[in-house]
Amino acid sequence: MRVILKEDIPKLGKMGDTVQVAPGYGRNYLIPKGKAVLASSKNLKTLEHQHRLIQRKVELVRKEAEGLAGKINGLTLTLSRKVVEEDKLYGSVSVSDISQALEEAGVVVERKLIKLVEPIKTLGDHQVPIRVHADVTAELTIQVIKEE
Repeated sequence: MRVILKEDIPKLGKMGDTVQVAPGYGRNYLIPKGKAVLASSKNLKTLEHQHRLIQRKVELVRKEAEGLAGKINGLTLTLSRKVVEEDKLYGSVSVSDISQALEEAGVVVERKLIKLVEPIKTLGDHQVPIRVHADVTAELTIQVIKEE
């Protein structure tokens, strides 16, 4: 089944792409959720007409993401944690801790966009990638200090 994507879908395609998907996936998920439309001749002609509108929307979303990435790149969050022997953390700093600290700093980011490979378990500065858009990734600095 060929469908035209109305929004970016990871590992499938970008907004405006015509892709081949399994019939059940298209019929039961993509089309009812409004993420895609059937690639009929009428819809293909409409796509050509709306392609410029889609490109504008893509550019706006990308500019928003770049603005958010600019805020995040210049941001250093300081988290204090309890420490046990040899300066190892009692517990760890997880994605939810980082998300909560970002919200307190005034930057709202979904938790799933924070790409922390494994929880932070040591003191010091750590770089955490945040994927704010398919093409834009920001680097957040997390500074973990000893709780007094």
